[in-house]
Amino acid sequence: MSSMQKVATEDGQQSPLDFAVAAQQRETLNLVRKAVEARRVVLAFQPVVQANRPGEVAFYEGLARIIDTNGRIIPARDFIEAAETHETGRMIDCVALELGLRTLAEQPALRLSINMSARSIGYPRWMRTLEAGLALDPTIAERLILEITESSAMVVPDIVSVFIEEMHTRGIAFALDDFGAGYTAFRFFKEFFFDVLKIDGQFIRGIHASTDNQVLTKALISIARHFEMFTVAESVECAEDAAYLASIGIDCMQGYYFGAPSTAPAWETRRAVNGG
Repeated sequence: MSSMQKVATEDGQQSPLDFAVAAQQRETLNLVRKAVEARRVVLAFQPVVQANRPGEVAFYEGLARIIDTNGRIIPARDFIEAAETHETGRMIDCVALELGLRTLAEQPALRLSINMSARSIGYPRWMRTLEAGLALDPTIAERLILEITESSAMVVPDIVSVFIEEMHTRGIAFALDDFGAGYTAFRFFKEFFFDVLKIDGQFIRGIHASTDNQVLTKALISIARHFEMFTVAESVECAEDAAYLASIGIDCMQGYYFGAPSTAPAWETRRAVNGG
């Protein structure tokens, strides 16, 4: 730390590094807000395949992407942390949900998961978007999976639990995303009633050669089975990892080995080929 940074920190003022980080966050939020307002938001679809039949897609995950003014597609990982605790995050959730519900209405054979923050539960615009989308087709609810990250769920665990219970009566399923990232208190976990448990990629990448990750992942699968949850391994990137995961009983796998997120999903490609 420089003497200037040290003095600023000791005086209780913002250091140059903190200032730069805050400025970058403001810039990111401004970029995302303008993209949302201009409707420059799309979904990139990634397949989640069955472990025992990797050629069969169980469902797709719709991942939010924003398009900047130069036409570049920016993935959620580059902006979601900055937006998560701001209303901009709620706006992203609303648009992603709207796009996902519209896709489900257009593709009656599709099952799709959409990410949301627990902070969006009860957000009026998000709830209106959900109700409007469910009204498009009576089968949409049973084909919709809402993904909530482990870290987000633990912000308001009681609210999440009640929300899941209410939405289950509508037929909507829920996935606990990034499980194992280190946030869940197990006293809350048993009350969540998630349908799907997605194991964080930090345990999955290179698992065929890591005895530590093998032990941990087996334990997470055991927890899921105890609570009658469907398991998905995230970030599967090679054949060796896929084979090992299938051998220990994972239900589904998701990752670049099976397909990268694409804004031109398989059903759009088929429609283009068929002249639809």
